[in-house]
Amino acid sequence: MTKGRHQPPVDDKFNYRLNEEIRVPKVRLVGENFDVISNIANKDITTGVYPTYQVLGWASELEMDLVEISPNADPPVCKIIDYKKFVYDRKKKEKELKAKTAKTVIKEIRFGPNTDDHDFDFKVKHGLKFLEEGSKIKAYVQFKGRAIVFKDRGELILLKFMKELEELGAAEELPKLEGRRMIVVISPKKKK
Repeated sequence: MTKGRHQPPVDDKFNYRLNEEIRVPKVRLVGENFDVISNIANKDITTGVYPTYQVLGWASELEMDLVEISPNADPPVCKIIDYKKFVYDRKKKEKELKAKTAKTVIKEIRFGPNTDDHDFDFKVKHGLKFLEEGSKIKAYVQFKGRAIVFKDRGELILLKFMKELEELGAAEELPKLEGRRMIVVISPKKKK
């Protein structure tokens, strides 16, 4: 074995067993590089079950690693590959998938129980802009002190707000009181 080849990188989160860590008598060999392996073994090698020591020898001669891909199979499934390149490719794929997933942004809009019409219209414009951008809106009425007795006013403000935004967004549920806040979450409607 080449020195250090059978040590996984420090930041390896995949936890595959490599080379000498594979302690079973036989493994099922899979992969793409069978023509190269066949040259080293001096016989035709294809997908199949082989003694572990023999497959380790082939991996060593190729200066590659024997990696246990599926440890729960009987016998375990292994590949002869460059482990560092394998981990790099896996991380790259994960990064690409993560980049493709949409990130949900939640914008907050706060009202008071006595919000006047001008402020209300101003906040509706912001709400429409947020929904066009694809963001969710968490609208809430904040009750301070004795204003909690005006729960019905807060609910009316939120219902009116939902009505103004119904063209671009839909409420996930009706407004509900959580502590001193009455909250409603509005999600953007899917564009056709």
